[in-house]
Amino acid sequence: MAGMVPYSDYEKALRRAWPFNAFDDFFAPLATIGSEDAFKMDVEDAGDKYVVSAELPGVKKDQIDVELNEGNLTVTVDKKESDEQKNKNYLQKETSEWHATRGVYLKDAAKEGLSAKFDNGVLTVNIPKLDDKKSSATKVTIE
Repeated sequence: MAGMVPYSDYEKALRRAWPFNAFDDFFAPLATIGSEDAFKMDVEDAGDKYVVSAELPGVKKDQIDVELNEGNLTVTVDKKESDEQKNKNYLQKETSEWHATRGVYLKDAAKEGLSAKFDNGVLTVNIPKLDDKKSSATKVTIE
């Protein structure tokens, strides 16, 4: 009876078994890359423009960088602690410094008329679409 494991603890017991915990220890760093530090981002096609929303709780406006380069919209967050927070004597600290980048390709994004707003931890970027007349695509005739 001592070897019986409650159903709720079955997964924990499996992880303690040799082959399972060895794999978990090996792959754990790979599984967490980008998952904890990434932020949620929505991209909406609103007819004549794209609306990109990113949830960035606890981030300040000066820690955000937004760039549009040849249709690639990139949102980069570089959250760092201030010097006054580093000098505190924490008994437990669950906040941290982190860096994350998310991007999306918008093939018909215009370079002019971009706007961004950061309010209550949500970044909203409005990207106008190119007119069909101003499209950078070139039709090639076949000989």
